[in-house]
Amino acid sequence: MYVELKNINKTFGETKASRDVCFSIEKGKLIGLLGPSGSGKTTILRMIAGLEHQDSGDIFIDGKNVNKLSPSERGVGFVFQNYALFPYLNVYDNIAYGLKVQKKDKEFIKKRVTELLDLVELPGIEKRYPDQLSGGQRQRIALARALAPNPELLLLDEPFAAIDAKVRQELRTWLRETIDKIGITSIFVTHDQDEAIEVADEIVITNLGKVEQVGDPVDIYLHPKTPFVAQFLGKSTIIDNYDNLKGFDSIGEGTKAIIRPEFIEIWTAGSKSARKYESAYEDGVIEQSIFRGNYFEVLINVNGIKVKANSPLADGPLKAGEKIKVLINQLYVFDEEKTSIIANKSLDESNLYYI
Repeated sequence: MYVELKNINKTFGETKASRDVCFSIEKGKLIGLLGPSGSGKTTILRMIAGLEHQDSGDIFIDGKNVNKLSPSERGVGFVFQNYALFPYLNVYDNIAYGLKVQKKDKEFIKKRVTELLDLVELPGIEKRYPDQLSGGQRQRIALARALAPNPELLLLDEPFAAIDAKVRQELRTWLRETIDKIGITSIFVTHDQDEAIEVADEIVITNLGKVEQVGDPVDIYLHPKTPFVAQFLGKSTIIDNYDNLKGFDSIGEGTKAIIRPEFIEIWTAGSKSARKYESAYEDGVIEQSIFRGNYFEVLINVNGIKVKANSPLADGPLKAGEKIKVLINQLYVFDEEKTSIIANKSLDESNLYYI
């Protein structure tokens, strides 16, 4: 493994920012540190960079224990959330800053800056100043500056947080392609699950200073191992009395269920989809319908239980009070320790799986 964190602990006053954090990263991978605000993800990033020092535990980069190394000795490039470009330096000098610190000669610096401006697809703007750039351009220049000294590890703290939605979407694709092109091991912090799922090779999910789950984005989404992960990912609705739903029995006292929109099929009079398992359908009433651009998000009352589902544009808008049929294929059921997947027993008699 190229980066390894072993039993990392960090406390700020009475706040436990990291609780026995352990995970490892293969060389060349792009890793997303994902979690809500205050979950400890930025603290982890800063400890890897050497900007914070752990109270206990070990950090290894390329097999070397870096606990006692300064940030400049760790071979790490860091892109800050606010870009941290020097406002009084033009683009050329911002990118060249780290190379000048390394005392590289002028010809080398000129060649390297030109290469990086081509890499980030912004050739010819070297004389501009940061306040003359858009948010997306500043982010690209910040990345170019971090890459200039040829770091072995790239760290990005909320790289798209200060950018508007449309540009953020474009930059996600661009970052993924750029990282693939240069092949550098990279870790980025985000609280946006769509961003992590779309961009990262693997995700490390954090909560209250501890690592909840590590793995492939698709596998984590489909197979959450802890109650927190099951609730955090997706557009989840949490219900108590899930055994009131057709096809489901309670698996234990104190358990609750999570329903995601993709677990639900709906059928209306105008629906173009065919009904299967008709006996398993519930009667539901539309309470709210919200147009989301390429689908309708609907809030449905099913026997007093409110769930969210997605309705395709082809079926047209649904109105409050409209009666529909609802099929819930599966649930995530959880207690304080574990999460289980339960399939609707009307569809599959082997209904309980532990993950």
